[in-house]
Amino acid sequence: MIITSDSIKINFEHFNSFDKEKDSVFMLHGFTGSLEDWRVIYPNINEGFNYIGIDIIGHGKSDSSNEVKDHTTQSLVGHLDTILNHLSISKAILLGYSMGGRIALNFAVSHSQKIKGLILESTSVGINNEKDRTKRIKSDEELASYIENEGLEKFAVRWMDQDIFNTQRRFSDEKLQKIKNRIAQNSKTGLSNTLRGFSIGKMHYLTENLNVIKCPILFISGELDTKYCNLNSELVNKFANAKHTIIKNAGHNTHLEEPAKFVSAVNQFLKLF
Repeated sequence: MIITSDSIKINFEHFNSFDKEKDSVFMLHGFTGSLEDWRVIYPNINEGFNYIGIDIIGHGKSDSSNEVKDHTTQSLVGHLDTILNHLSISKAILLGYSMGGRIALNFAVSHSQKIKGLILESTSVGINNEKDRTKRIKSDEELASYIENEGLEKFAVRWMDQDIFNTQRRFSDEKLQKIKNRIAQNSKTGLSNTLRGFSIGKMHYLTENLNVIKCPILFISGELDTKYCNLNSELVNKFANAKHTIIKNAGHNTHLEEPAKFVSAVNQFLKLF
């Protein structure tokens, strides 16, 4: 289903039959992904909820924009709010992976009254150190230029070759190629401007704003992703109603690497609702 938000066409899909009497879980993919990433996950999650996947701007079947401003935090949060309003959902549960988790957190900070629960997989609140922020912005700009100059097929190889994804090298060559092919199906403009507009270096550091979030929160990270394990172990202590689940034998993308364990953690959390 396509909806227009600030002149941008955003694609979302009901994974199951929508029931207005049930709570709704919105599933937000990571950078280079799409709502298709969740298609093998949702059938195994608690059936007592509506499950809705969203293609974030610049990804999947959603529009890309030549304007970087359309890919910023404010715009991404606005697109999500437009969908909630369109579906007449007053309170939602957001499930976000990596970049999708950052969108979910930013939405929860600015629209706390619309959040019933948060499931945040490998998610960061931003970068506090100014030097590190500048370094990340420069790195993302270089990667955006690489996409524009070299194309998505070469970028997919470079993206998957990062240390953060080294735990996925256990996958078969066929599975890895499918992941790279899916990355290459995105838009060069969309991915480039997402890196420029929603770089973690440009995102507002959220630590001082987290006190507005009162809903239950589940942080999920993979034990082999030590950076995000440590980040989330610290972050969980900033909330009165939060839990951190560490997925054994998984790296950054726990739902891809250990889907059964990821689903088990999510189902346990959803029992709260």
